[in-house]
Amino acid sequence: MKTFRIAVWIGVLILAGVLGAVSYSMKSRDVVAEAPYGVPFTLVSQSGQPITEQALRGKPTALFFGFTHCPEVCPTTLYELNGWMEKVDPEGTKLQGYFVTVDPERDTPEIMNQYVSNFSKRIIGISGPPDKIAEVIKGFRIYAKKVPVDEKDPNGDYTMDHFASVFLLDSAGRFAGTIAYGENPDTAVKKLENLVNKG
Repeated sequence: MKTFRIAVWIGVLILAGVLGAVSYSMKSRDVVAEAPYGVPFTLVSQSGQPITEQALRGKPTALFFGFTHCPEVCPTTLYELNGWMEKVDPEGTKLQGYFVTVDPERDTPEIMNQYVSNFSKRIIGISGPPDKIAEVIKGFRIYAKKVPVDEKDPNGDYTMDHFASVFLLDSAGRFAGTIAYGENPDTAVKKLENLVNKG
């Protein structure tokens, strides 16, 4: 009988430990989920004005990283994203979009303004000093790498390999999903509708 009681108590302690670990794990995940995505930053908008991470608050946000010399992915994404945003939020009051360069050496605010304006009046280009952009790329866990056009001339012309999905952030700046490059347009629109409805 004594052995049985000891076994029961051991079982109770093990169960309590497991439940405690599960509870702690869930609380930890909730804390992560409640935190704004990315890192604080001070960069420059396409109009030449300072812009910080606070711009990603207040409204749901579609956030895309790319560069103006991009041959296909970036122009296609900006064009499609603008169309989806106009469909979901015709008045432009519920949803905002930002395009952050991964190539700040070439993409000055002036260049970003010229480029982004060709695709949208709703999406705002963001540039800044290379070291500050590098911090944002790292903080938002973006893949971006300079690739020489000619391997024999590493200091010559280059292109950029980069993450091609659009980040979706809620009005508190928290991660809410992605829209992949080449995503079905109906699915992309639905994701933006859900983002707006979530707030």
